Amino acid sequence: MITRPPTPAITSYLFKLIRSPKTSPDMRLRAEICWHAYRFPKLFSPRTLGELTEVSEKTARKHLRRFEESIDALEACAAEGNRSKLERLIEDCLQDAPRTGRRPDFSPLQIVSIISIACEKPETSGRPINKWTSREIADEAVKREIVPAISASHVARILRSVNLKPHKTKGWCFTTEKDKEAFARQAQQVCDVYLQAPRNYEQAGVHAVCVDEMTGLQANEKRAETLPPQPDQAGKEETQYTRHGTVCLTAAWHVVLGQVIYYTLQRTRNNDDFADFIEQMLDSDPDGKWVIVLDNLNTHCSETLVRLIARLEGIDETTLGDKKKRKGILGSMKRRKDFLSDPTHRIRFVFTPKHSSWLNQVEVIFGIIRRRSLTGASFRSQQELIERLSAFIDYFNTTFARPMNWTYTGRPTENESMEQPLTWRQRQRPKCWKDHWNELEKALAA
Repeated sequence: MITRPPTPAITSYLFKLIRSPKTSPDMRLRAEICWHAYRFPKLFSPRTLGELTEVSEKTARKHLRRFEESIDALEACAAEGNRSKLERLIEDCLQDAPRTGRRPDFSPLQIVSIISIACEKPETSGRPINKWTSREIADEAVKREIVPAISASHVARILRSVNLKPHKTKGWCFTTEKDKEAFARQAQQVCDVYLQAPRNYEQAGVHAVCVDEMTGLQANEKRAETLPPQPDQAGKEETQYTRHGTVCLTAAWHVVLGQVIYYTLQRTRNNDDFADFIEQMLDSDPDGKWVIVLDNLNTHCSETLVRLIARLEGIDETTLGDKKKRKGILGSMKRRKDFLSDPTHRIRFVFTPKHSSWLNQVEVIFGIIRRRSLTGASFRSQQELIERLSAFIDYFNTTFARPMNWTYTGRPTENESMEQPLTWRQRQRPKCWKDHWNELEKALAA
């Protein structure tokens, strides 16, 4: 019956269970059967094990068979190095077999039908609400005659069993690019910049930077001072405020160094402002190679920027054409973007797909700045806001800024199979409602 000996971690915990005064008598008996069988496989047969533990040979064989069926799962858990998880799994293998319990109140089809209500929009049921509550789902289930009666707490337990939270939503940014092939191509170009940046920077000194503007930063002054939190008391923040104008933050995030290498804080945001920003950023390494990731804003492919790059690349500006007459490179936005994206240039621009700002790493930095420096703050003037942002960016660079671990490749991710071997008890457990949902969802929709 013993096909292979288990790892020492398994046998040592079996022995610990035998010696522990806190182990229940039934678990101690089963641990003794398994430990003696694995520790002395040639000495003890199922019959002698039964005589040693004062149980029948059939009972000894049953517990050995169950533990032998669980060896793969136990060794997989031991390989993870999580000792506490392994101990819980061994104790679970030594428990009684799962019992059926009392008959359920509702059939799997009824449960899945209740779950399907939570997955619908409330408007389809004629309810003028945006999100379901457990009480309303219970009421709708009775109204549709799915069940004769059900409590809101029972509905809540069903939703928890499938980890369904109708009251919660997650933000989603959907691209406006209608050409799927163009989106995939542009997304992959951006991701290739991130994934190849460390090697290119080390071998050729290529700077990969992400650039964007954070507009509409309001200098709002609270009409009363914010009170800090105290024991048993939350902080108190005034909701009324006085406006003192807005500023625009333009920042460049270095993908490899993990630093905001250059930024400006201004009251305006036009073609000249952005071209000046790029010129000042490039001055940090005038002869270096640059790859700049940015979105499709019109100021990011303006005539001023094209003339700047042409001058830095040593291209005669008279060959660029005329924007007003719509001739040459300057004649259209598409031709200007193509010029800026030329891979033969020392300074190359890579544009994200339309409405896909989530591909620009600097947007993550803007989120950190907003949460850590601006939320709940009070500013008496634009200058005070500018000083606060400058101080925070310097603080961010010197404390917790680091390169991002970018893993997205620009292609849809595939769910890898993560199936783990199961113990004998895990195989005998009844199906959860999530399993019933996976089986009955298509039939219910039909």
